[in-house]
Amino acid sequence: MDDLARFTDSESIVMVSEEDPRDENYHRLRENWELVKHFPVRARKLPMPAPLMFDGQRLPASYANFYIANKTVLVPVFNDPNDRVALNVLAECFPGREVVGINCVELVWGLGTLHCMTQQQPAAG
Repeated sequence: MDDLARFTDSESIVMVSEEDPRDENYHRLRENWELVKHFPVRARKLPMPAPLMFDGQRLPASYANFYIANKTVLVPVFNDPNDRVALNVLAECFPGREVVGINCVELVWGLGTLHCMTQQQPAAG
């Protein structure tokens, strides 16, 4: 979920959107946009970066995998023209925080980026 849509406040979300109809995610992401119309939230679009591949697998590169800290929002970026677009959208969503892009081209090889790497790990048992 954290690669597709995220709350930015109690009434607003950002959702990823693919503009290229040839992309394999295009129709699924369009369907998400149709579904969200039925909920009382304000939705803003985050673009998708161009596909990143590793060993024949498409990696889950997404600007929605950002991490919210006290006064900062850390946003994965991918050396893509849409990096700036995503940073600007998120800066508008978080006016009281500094929005900082962190290059995650290599980090996404692990199948997640900033938000994913901050999650809890179960204790060895």
